[in-house]
Amino acid sequence: MRSDSPQKHDGFKWSTLAPLSNPLRKAAAEKKPPGKAAGGPKLNLKFPKVWGPKAPQVRRNSTSTTDKRTEPQDIPDLTAPPAPPPPALTFEQHLSALHLSEAGRLLLAREERLFVGGPDDKAPPLEVPSGDVDALAADRQTLEEAVLQTLRGSLDQMDADALKSAVTFMQQEDECDDGWEQYGGMAPPWRLRGWRQLHDETLRSLVEERMDAPPTPSTEQSSIQADVHGMGRRLRRDLLLVAERVKPCYPSHLAICQLYATWYHHCISIRLRRLADFGLDDRDCTFLLRWVNDYYPQLLQEPQLAADIDAKVLQELLPENLLSPLEEQYLSHQQRELTTYVGRILDQAQEAWTKGEEPPKEDGCFVSPTAYDVIQMVNGIVNAAAKVVGDPHKAQNLTRQLQDLLHRFRTFQAQVIKRNKANSAAFVKANLGCVAQFRHFLSTQSRLFPEDVREGCLSVLSDMKQSAHDYLLNPVHRNLKLCYRKLFSQEWLKKSTLVLLLSGLEDEMPQLQGSSESCHRELIGQLHQEVSVEYARRLLKGELRLKDKQQQQQAADNVDDDACALHDFFARHGSEEAWLQKALSMMAEILKLQDLPAIQCQVASLGSDFPDFSEKHVMSLLKLKCSLTKEDRMNIQAVLAEIPKDCGRSRPFFSFVLVK
Repeated sequence: MRSDSPQKHDGFKWSTLAPLSNPLRKAAAEKKPPGKAAGGPKLNLKFPKVWGPKAPQVRRNSTSTTDKRTEPQDIPDLTAPPAPPPPALTFEQHLSALHLSEAGRLLLAREERLFVGGPDDKAPPLEVPSGDVDALAADRQTLEEAVLQTLRGSLDQMDADALKSAVTFMQQEDECDDGWEQYGGMAPPWRLRGWRQLHDETLRSLVEERMDAPPTPSTEQSSIQADVHGMGRRLRRDLLLVAERVKPCYPSHLAICQLYATWYHHCISIRLRRLADFGLDDRDCTFLLRWVNDYYPQLLQEPQLAADIDAKVLQELLPENLLSPLEEQYLSHQQRELTTYVGRILDQAQEAWTKGEEPPKEDGCFVSPTAYDVIQMVNGIVNAAAKVVGDPHKAQNLTRQLQDLLHRFRTFQAQVIKRNKANSAAFVKANLGCVAQFRHFLSTQSRLFPEDVREGCLSVLSDMKQSAHDYLLNPVHRNLKLCYRKLFSQEWLKKSTLVLLLSGLEDEMPQLQGSSESCHRELIGQLHQEVSVEYARRLLKGELRLKDKQQQQQAADNVDDDACALHDFFARHGSEEAWLQKALSMMAEILKLQDLPAIQCQVASLGSDFPDFSEKHVMSLLKLKCSLTKEDRMNIQAVLAEIPKDCGRSRPFFSFVLVK
């Protein structure tokens, strides 16, 4: 419908004029034509210029630059009579050639002669023949229909010159309508008004017609998917056509690409709301959300469109009351898929262990596909959900189920350890690789997880790693008990017996093989730390009494040599825990020193480097030196209280060394 109410648009003003079918035209047609105004005051109407001076005729005479001969150049021929101007095209000829703006100017000239006056300020006739008015009205109606028809063909076999001429015609009408408005709005009833509104309504109807008949894809899709896919294809083709061919026909400040995008956006929004309110199955729900949140925004960001379309000013395709149920339906479905898939993977691993099978080997190491399969599923499903729902934070909620699934994985490992079957060690070694893979995934892809979920999962994995290490290393320590007992005896004081411990460790090493290289290094590092802790615990147990300086020097040398030998042994087998040697060597230095201030300084250094070195540890170490009095020991112990504790700078060691 066309409206008589004026509309203003940023950067470009179109007057609002009454259409041919407007009741105002019919009412005004019953009145006397405005030609009667010719006998009264002259109307002060401004029409586009249709008159103008004729250009002088010239003859050409020029000189060739190649052969120096005289050629015609553009110099006036003052003696020859002026050449007759080319015959002017008639209104019908302009209209037939779709020169719409030129045809409009001819009609404006006729209108000016009838109601305002001709050139040279010639007054209009006192009486305007009704036949002239009727002929003008008929020609104008024919021209207006041609303009509207050109607009309707903007997106099909479009003639760019004709469309540009139609746009110019509408601008001319706007200028002329300003004159009638200044006179009081008494425009002739046959003059169509409201071109901007009519233009928008025509193109909006064109968009709706094209969206009602989108191209049908040939792929096997549901009717809903085919409908949405067809609208998407139509949208993309038409917007690219507008940007490439229609845009040059309009003034830049009119932003015709943005207008078309707004109309298409509104049209698609209405259709999608109907679909969303209809009730969709899981596949159609996923397709619709992916189209709304992923495909459509990407389409508007294509290089050919992004410069002319501001997607931020467009409203949401779907309101929140329709979007939220779709998102909930999609996320619930994905949650069920994830839970079912991961549960199936864990069931397969448990079934293989129950049957007595061993995990497969790669490069001599036991491996399990459990972590890889779960990681691929989680990574794929969360990344896809972020695109489908258009919000990474909503997609993160899918991973909340992962913590429960890892609890189930930990329960399975606990069962493997408790039953201690022949293939249990192989499964535990394979699980160590899974734990490492999960930890790496949680650390490098933290964006996929809420922080509380990520921390909870890491905690479960730490428990699994520790229980696996305990299961694999406890038999080693049981087999080394006799070797531990020979430490810090009188025999050790004469000559270190660590060689027996190292020999026993060497015998145990083959039993620890079978996990991946990185996991094996961590396992050996853990054993290195546990052996060092056991060494320090037995030293501080107090069974050795160092009566004089010589014994203290000998014990210090032995401890220092043992620390070096332990480091060399475990480093050769893959341990990277070099810091353990320092703890033992600093204890050896305290045994060696005799000067009280020097001992205090060394205790302070040890307490600074290892904040978990407590007063109990100091007293147990100092009791080995029989040359120190109780007062000396108390003074040395007091040094620790003055050292600032910074537990974040070092790894715990003495907290594992339990002393009475």
